Amino acid sequence: MLREAFDIAPGHPAYEDFKREFLDCYEGLMYDTTQAFPGVAAVLHGLGVAGLAWGIVTNKAERFALPLTTALQLGATVVVGGDTTPHTKPHPAPLLEAARRLGVAVTDCLYVGDDERDVMAGRAAGMATAVAAWGYLGPQARYSDWGADAALNSPGDLLKLLGLA
Repeated sequence: MLREAFDIAPGHPAYEDFKREFLDCYEGLMYDTTQAFPGVAAVLHGLGVAGLAWGIVTNKAERFALPLTTALQLGATVVVGGDTTPHTKPHPAPLLEAARRLGVAVTDCLYVGDDERDVMAGRAAGMATAVAAWGYLGPQARYSDWGADAALNSPGDLLKLLGLA
């Protein structure tokens, strides 16, 4: 974002100051308009009723991810942030950490993401993968080329995929 807005990147003398200011501003505003996509609450409820543990793996730092997921009352069993492990996605380490914390074998996991790096991370971790082909993805996204096991056109498609709807 800093590169796009100010044409600076890591290594630029002002980068760290801009980054710090940006993140401080984000922290103060992150609750203002952030909300789950329509249909997500029903899906999460369905997972809970089925007794399925689930978590969130994000490249967002824990400083933001933990309080934000708590404020949204998503009910995640685990939250793994971008700084929880030494690596961020597409490295498999965050996904492996989430599976470890959940006590679930990676072969029993389905990782759902909205970016190619999510599919790459899931594959590298040995998990099945699905693309959330709604929400953040724009019309230019070629998610069918990412090699995921499934594409979900709406949040409710996850329950259908899992045989819960």
